Amino acid sequence: MKRLPRLLAIIAACAVSALAIAQSQEAPPAEATAVEAAPAPQQDAPATDPAGAPADEPADARYVDLRRVRPITGDAAAGQAKSELCAACHGPQGISIAPTFPNLAGQRADFLYWQLVEFTRNPDSPMSPLVADLGDQDMLDLAAYYASLTPTTAPADTDAEAPEVDATLAQRGEQLYLSGDPSKGIPPCQGCHGPDAGGHVDALRADRDGHTPYAAYPALRGQQAIYLQTKLTEYRDGKMQDSTTDFVMTGIGERLDDDSIQALSTWLSSLPAAQ
Repeated sequence: MKRLPRLLAIIAACAVSALAIAQSQEAPPAEATAVEAAPAPQQDAPATDPAGAPADEPADARYVDLRRVRPITGDAAAGQAKSELCAACHGPQGISIAPTFPNLAGQRADFLYWQLVEFTRNPDSPMSPLVADLGDQDMLDLAAYYASLTPTTAPADTDAEAPEVDATLAQRGEQLYLSGDPSKGIPPCQGCHGPDAGGHVDALRADRDGHTPYAAYPALRGQQAIYLQTKLTEYRDGKMQDSTTDFVMTGIGERLDDDSIQALSTWLSSLPAAQ
């Protein structure tokens, strides 16, 4: 009987230790401070911090928590008036003038907005100096404008023929996208980007707290192949670390080899743009 209290103490200590381990596995990195995104400001509301963070959040928050975003709104007409600089690379109708730049037309406004937010937070991005003078309302309006455009696969004034697609490579890319590769730990891409690569099927479905985490996932079909290759390689190399979505994609990207990246990019870029 004298040993019973000691035995109970040992059992209690083990339970606390197990709980701590479980919590550490579920929590974000200890060195990062999550930013819970507040609802986007309306036209007559004061601008928020670039990450949409509440005023009491630390100014040097390390990443944006896109699991807690809410639907954004912007003025497409105002965005068009502000898009002249963007058109130099992304085209007047949101279809890029070079394969290294992404097509923006028809992307979900929420995705575009949060991408701009990330650029304002990342001094190493080539986009950073271009968005440095944008306010929150500017980003909301630009996102609304490009989301309102009809996506196509090439600029309207381009007479060049579409490049020939490697059918074998595209077939491999389709297989990876729809089914993944369990032997390499690669999940199917359609789980987040939709079975037709047009974005998550529940993108704007709000959870019980009003958050729409899937709205920040982009459509991939009809995107530029070289741009897709570049982004997937950046995720594989651990260069994207500014949001919870970046963390997810980094975990997937590190499982992709060059052939897998090329196959996915080939198939996705060969698809007609979503209408």
